[in-house]
Amino acid sequence: MIVKVAVVQDTPVFFDKQATLQKVESITTQYAQQGCHLIVFPESFIPGYPRGFSFGATIGNRTDKGRQHYADYYNNSIDLESDDLKRLETLAKEQHIYIVIGVTEKQQTNGSLYCSMLYISPTNGLLGVHRKIKPTGTERLVWAEAGAESLTTFDTRIGKLGGLICWENYMPLARMSMYLKGVEIYIAPTADSREQWTATMQQIALEGRCFVLGCNQFMTTSMYPDKYKDEVANQPKNFCPGGSVIVSPLGNIIEGPLFDKAGVLTTELDLEDIKRSKLDFDVIGHYARNDIFDFEVKGQPDIKKEQ
Repeated sequence: MIVKVAVVQDTPVFFDKQATLQKVESITTQYAQQGCHLIVFPESFIPGYPRGFSFGATIGNRTDKGRQHYADYYNNSIDLESDDLKRLETLAKEQHIYIVIGVTEKQQTNGSLYCSMLYISPTNGLLGVHRKIKPTGTERLVWAEAGAESLTTFDTRIGKLGGLICWENYMPLARMSMYLKGVEIYIAPTADSREQWTATMQQIALEGRCFVLGCNQFMTTSMYPDKYKDEVANQPKNFCPGGSVIVSPLGNIIEGPLFDKAGVLTTELDLEDIKRSKLDFDVIGHYARNDIFDFEVKGQPDIKKEQ
């Protein structure tokens, strides 16, 4: 089976949910018309990854200004119980394309935010959500952490989809939880723009014998609205140069890495390459050694089959 994919490296309209949704619609429509089956957007593309933000917090102290920034972030985050989700589901349906998009998600039951990855089908709508199980560093100030119920994979018409967000991909057991579900197209939205990230994507592809789509934003300090520019005044101008990349199951780079500009990586994935790659290595098969290793993820759901 051949699956044409698009990996978006672009800039959100920072802290503006409605404008960023419009941008998502425009980009998705463009690449659906080019025959793409799957389009991937970066970590917290809606309403933007708050790189450089302190939210006015130091140990033992928070500022009123920082609290207002958090409120702004909250107000522009995605609510899955609102028309936000319906808008994305309609987009996927009308354009006949799968959408995987990084968002900051708010829930009606509490005041916490989550770094989430939405899987949206053109026929079934929202397939499910992966929420970051461990925010990195000071991300923990604004994002709550999820549990094993969030380690989801989906058996779809274009292959088994799954993945982790940013530095979750450095958690070996979290990766293994994806491999155990037979992930074929491994999706890794990120905010990590270091050159070393490319090696991580190659390692995962080799380890899991899967295609890996690494997807980052492109952002400069000049793109921040004036009201937030003081937060990034001491940051380098080009402080998120990207690095999006597509890697084969044998660890070979197919497209990218793309640095220092916005763009979209597109390619066709031959899912038969996954079978070919397992001749000499299969992390959950003939290389697993289940006779000496025992691995269990408490509460991880079964693979969700698209109806």
